[in-house]
Amino acid sequence: MRKMLLIIPAIALLSGGGAVAISSKNAPEPVRAVGEPKNCVTISQIRSTKVIDSRTIEFRMLGGKTYRNALPQSCPGLKFEDRFSYRTSLNQLCSVDIVRVLHDQGGQLYEGAGCGLGKFQMVEKIAAN
Repeated sequence: MRKMLLIIPAIALLSGGGAVAISSKNAPEPVRAVGEPKNCVTISQIRSTKVIDSRTIEFRMLGGKTYRNALPQSCPGLKFEDRFSYRTSLNQLCSVDIVRVLHDQGGQLYEGAGCGLGKFQMVEKIAAN
């Protein structure tokens, strides 16, 4: 079987280098769980991703659904680098798969820590009062 390597930037790189200030504006939006967690999501349906913290990745899907994946362990460098890759021979990303933190060194990307995924929980935004 042929394996695919996919690089998923959690956000577009807007500048070369420098620090990013984290404020309440960058805090994750409050959400609530919807339904039962899923073991897998279809890769071709992933529209974008967002690293929330060192243990949480949000997957925004075609059609407007959003899934949060709570990694069973903290993933070193995930939040700081804000990007990851994965390899799979299927069209699904599952809770048994590993993501690898991508580091930028002199304009070259290399894979760092490998971290296992958890289940995919569909979430909805909670309306502000």
